[in-house]
Amino acid sequence: MVAIGAVFTLARFSEAFLVLRAQQVGIAAAWVPLVMVAMSGVYAASAYPFGKLSDRIDHRRLLALGMVVLIASDLALAAAHGWVGLGVGVVLWGLHMGMTQGLLAAMVADTAPADLRGTAFGFFNLLSGLAMLASSAIAGLLWTASGRPSPSTPARDLPR
Repeated sequence: MVAIGAVFTLARFSEAFLVLRAQQVGIAAAWVPLVMVAMSGVYAASAYPFGKLSDRIDHRRLLALGMVVLIASDLALAAAHGWVGLGVGVVLWGLHMGMTQGLLAAMVADTAPADLRGTAFGFFNLLSGLAMLASSAIAGLLWTASGRPSPSTPARDLPR
């Protein structure tokens, strides 16, 4: 289960890229924090209903559906040219988080022996963190290779 969670996390990247994408599509700097607020709000609002649903349906099916939502989010974010496209991607990202994060924790708890549950969660979070680091580094390299401005490029040097 820990390996499945790590592989699943490899398909994600840091939410910091949501903020970078918002800046890139021309959202004013003062409004960029709303990206994280919106994503977190959708995540919070969807976590309970999807947690309840996960008690009734096969976990693997819900996890697969969460992956489909993540892919849809990534595609929406890649195609975004303004608030609407960005908003769709951010909402889908939050929905994906609500669908999968509690589910992954439940799957770890279900598969770990009771006397090793804390160790299992620690190992799961270690591997998930390393996978997130790797996926974010790869995303950053792809971002740079595609000609996107790097996060350290001063705003005055960006094309208008």
